[in-house]
Amino acid sequence: MRRRDFISLIGASGVVWPLTVHAQQPTMPVIGFLNSSSAGAYEARVDAFRQGLSETGYVEGRTVAIEYRWANDQSDLLPAMAVELVRRQVAVIVANGPAAFPAKTATTTIPIVFTAGFDPVRLGLVTSLNRPGGNLTGISILNEELGPKRLELLHDLVPKAALIGLFVNPTNPSVETLSRAIKDAAGVFGLRVRTIAVSRKQDLANAFETLMQMHADGLVVGNDPLFNSLGKELGTLSVRYRMPAIFQYREFVEAGGLLSYGASLTNSYHQAGIYAGRILNGEKVADLPIQQSTKVEMIINLKTAKALSLTVPLPLLGRADEMIE
Repeated sequence: MRRRDFISLIGASGVVWPLTVHAQQPTMPVIGFLNSSSAGAYEARVDAFRQGLSETGYVEGRTVAIEYRWANDQSDLLPAMAVELVRRQVAVIVANGPAAFPAKTATTTIPIVFTAGFDPVRLGLVTSLNRPGGNLTGISILNEELGPKRLELLHDLVPKAALIGLFVNPTNPSVETLSRAIKDAAGVFGLRVRTIAVSRKQDLANAFETLMQMHADGLVVGNDPLFNSLGKELGTLSVRYRMPAIFQYREFVEAGGLLSYGASLTNSYHQAGIYAGRILNGEKVADLPIQQSTKVEMIINLKTAKALSLTVPLPLLGRADEMIE
């Protein structure tokens, strides 16, 4: 039998010869990490996020990939970054507060897990905490509500204060609520509050100069991702200008700031990691209610208090989670 006839016979008979097939590796899911701040400022929080992911079976680089998009405090870049992640067809988008709105605009189908220091219902991000609806869920950080408490703690440390400066980022969607709450609280203590706008890192030095010109007796730094990324700079400048100041995170106190009081961001990002992993494991985003991160910590820099000739009341010392000497 000629070779050509043999091949024809095989084709006609339907005989299938075994072929060597390489098994396809399953596609690794991709998480889009969208953030208005910078990678350096969020190192500890990203580590906490990875830890949360690992608890659901996902390890970056082995079983999941993460596409990071950092706006470096240029919030106008976030919409394009969100669209880019959607085109990348990521499985989940994890966004901080300012990034959550551009992410929501960019997609109605990709699950979004946000971390936000404001009321997501009041600002229209979700419809309710128990049933957020749509494709969003996340962690609501107890921070906006703590503004008046920070003013009270600063008053305890500087009881003779009359005028307090308040740093706010005018682009923050909750700035009016925060300012109003702190000014209302100021009336209880007989304090006056002056608001100073800071919308970028370069504004900080002028903002502190303004504090000095108005003879402010203290400073409350508002909650905003911009300030979150500038905790060390804020602490350093408050020491340089000898300004009793309170912020929400420990980086500020470690850099010399007087006092911090706020929710634990590392804890909230740990929870966000767990949520992202649960979604990758097949849970529906609509079945995941908004979690409220209520863990709050207070840290006092006793060295700074001494340098400012301030006496820390014993009750305040007893309530402190940590004291830096």
